Amino acid sequence: MKDRLIDLGYTAGWSLVRALPLPVARSLFRTGADRAWKANGPGVQRLRGNLQRVAGADMPETLVRDALRSYARYWMEAFRLTSQSREQFLDGFRMEPEWHDQIKKAVADGTGVVLALPHVANWDAAGAWVTGQDLPLITVAERLKPESVYKKFLAYREKLGMRILPLTGGDQPVLDVLAEHLRKGWVVALLGDRDLSRRGIEVEFFGGRTRMPAGPAILAIRTGAPLYAVDMWYDETRVQARMRRVVPPTDGPLDERVKRTTQLLADAYAAGIAEHPQDWHMLQKLWL
Repeated sequence: MKDRLIDLGYTAGWSLVRALPLPVARSLFRTGADRAWKANGPGVQRLRGNLQRVAGADMPETLVRDALRSYARYWMEAFRLTSQSREQFLDGFRMEPEWHDQIKKAVADGTGVVLALPHVANWDAAGAWVTGQDLPLITVAERLKPESVYKKFLAYREKLGMRILPLTGGDQPVLDVLAEHLRKGWVVALLGDRDLSRRGIEVEFFGGRTRMPAGPAILAIRTGAPLYAVDMWYDETRVQARMRRVVPPTDGPLDERVKRTTQLLADAYAAGIAEHPQDWHMLQKLWL
């Protein structure tokens, strides 16, 4: 019954929310975020603790409220994204032309590019922006429960033009498939600030220890594809983004190079999150 209710909730989101006028949808989700903030449930408490790592113990409580509003905005936009046109994808996302040119060059040169990003702003909008410019993009999705919800997210992202690999249960190792696509000039986009495998690389992050996935570093080192950490944040009308180049070291054993590269990514994530902490959607346990 619980799985059925979860499935019905997501189905309603995709079918009903996108039918609402945009001002109504915004008001509805903002109200929901504010109610969640006042209710102060376990997820909100976890978010508060995570943000205190970023902004300090004396951070204003309004930062938690604003972060929940940003998270609600992500879901509101996600439910409406597949009803948008290509022009709306491009208008709703902005990246400085110099970074945009770097992505296009990597695809044109056939080297591919690895874009690693934390859970900030709207990563689905970023993917739609890439595919909206006829650039091939592949990413990885966690197998959600129930399976019906996972399939809905799979169909949702495929409709936006992305190719999706399951994190587990695929026919080939995920990193092998991603490396093959990089060598064909694809964009590989990966969420990289939370380890789901329990085998991640231990890094320092905002003064504490956590684990982050090794995939972005391994792919960049194995294939030679350029590696970027991506910052994203919301303004009033769109998602803003910029990239930070991360250059893997070339000396030392492979495992050490992977560790050092993952730490460089963590440092780059931290720089972006510190500038826009309200748009970091981390409601799960992160630090060890």
